Amino acid sequence: MGEVIPDELIAKLKKAELFNQGFATVEYLAASFLDMDWHTITDEKNFIVTDFENASMKRIGLIDEIIPRYRTTYFNHIFGGGYSAGYYSYIWAELLDADAFAYFEQSGNILNKEIAKKYRDFIISKGGTENSMELYKKFRGKEPGIEALLKKRGLN
Repeated sequence: MGEVIPDELIAKLKKAELFNQGFATVEYLAASFLDMDWHTITDEKNFIVTDFENASMKRIGLIDEIIPRYRTTYFNHIFGGGYSAGYYSYIWAELLDADAFAYFEQSGNILNKEIAKKYRDFIISKGGTENSMELYKKFRGKEPGIEALLKKRGLN
């Protein structure tokens, strides 16, 4: 008790955070595509649910080793949970979080007061009053990119 955790163990713990991120990311995105596919149907017809799901997964090239996280019949988020065509919002929020934090990191000071003020002025205080992407660009100076999220997940 009271011993300092060795650097080797800390490195192993950090590396373990990235385990299986490729699988988890693809599994999540497959569910997002299935959600979007159901909510962008334009023709009125009856569907065989399993055929629709299989076609959706085939369209994105989902490999057999990654089975869909959800099946339509119990994917409550997309039909009963208020997320219709919005399941992707989880990863979109994570992307925005990673990109905004990268902005602080790139400044050399994660507590950068100027950037924090821009975040408060353009994101926190303006939420919902203007186009969200325009507000983000005012804060960040550009649209968010995927690079920081890929780095965070160890996929870069």
